[in-house]
Amino acid sequence: MRHRSLTALALAAAVAVTTAGCTVERHWGGSSKTGGSGKAKVGLVTKTDTNPYFVELRNAASAAAKANGADFSALAGQFDGDNDGQVRAIENLMQQGVNTILITPSSSTGVLKAIKDARDAGILVIALDTATEPPDAVDATFATDNFAAGEQQGAYVKAALKGADPKLLMVDGTAGSSVDTQRHGGFLKGIGLKDGAPEIKGHTSANGDQSLAQQGMENLLQRTTDLNAVYTMNEPMGRGAYAALKARGLNNQLVVGSIDGGCEGVQNVKSGQFAVTVMQFPRKMAEQGVLAAVEYAKTGKKPSGFVNTGSTAITDHPMPGVPSKDTAWGLQNCWGGGK
Repeated sequence: MRHRSLTALALAAAVAVTTAGCTVERHWGGSSKTGGSGKAKVGLVTKTDTNPYFVELRNAASAAAKANGADFSALAGQFDGDNDGQVRAIENLMQQGVNTILITPSSSTGVLKAIKDARDAGILVIALDTATEPPDAVDATFATDNFAAGEQQGAYVKAALKGADPKLLMVDGTAGSSVDTQRHGGFLKGIGLKDGAPEIKGHTSANGDQSLAQQGMENLLQRTTDLNAVYTMNEPMGRGAYAALKARGLNNQLVVGSIDGGCEGVQNVKSGQFAVTVMQFPRKMAEQGVLAAVEYAKTGKKPSGFVNTGSTAITDHPMPGVPSKDTAWGLQNCWGGGK
């Protein structure tokens, strides 16, 4: 899905400012009412403003808001797992008078009270990328089926091992995040293992951060280098893990998998750092979220339930029984549009 041309609609300038714990982008004007008022005023809260995935999601939401005549304000936690920062962001957006909040919650449960307060005030709340627990804590969720994405990675790694027993290290994300839990569980199903299996030689949690993943992998490699596979929950952590493997001369003997599907991640597959990455489509999540906000502002109609925005395995070494696309396709479609 490619960005719409915004030339004729560039009516508002983006102003980057900083509040306590949050980065903000704004295209704003006037006061706000809730659903049915006619004017969409959309607030976006992401986990962090440094991870390229969430930067892409924010940029797509901003572009969609401009294209549809909606006011837009974007805030983020200071780091992945910053629940307090996200709560402050929700409170800030409520004070600004938004009628829709789009959020990628750092924790499935860490911001539920703030979400309830927003919904009680008549604000439409849609989770993007990451589901809440329970799912109906928000009005709707537009996201990857993260269990399925993990399963795709696991099935590919299993096939790439060509019958060899896995000797696996796992680089997880943020504990308590539904995304982390679902991808982890999906991967294990795909590769045919259970938590605690002897084939799992170690795991580390790196909160989605490249540097933490590199440090965690370095620590794991001090225990064993008799390995043939690495699971990584996202591409920044995949790059960190790969750097540690390369420093030990192990990068060519392991099957490294990841999930995200950014253009840099597809290049990592093309160069051989990753054997596979599973592409998500954050632009689709963001654009569908903004369109739902516009509809809510016009008619008061709310979306509901879970909308799967899809995932696709990207590799230049396809495996039987594992549907995939090559990196040429991936570079044309990374995160829903290519560069």
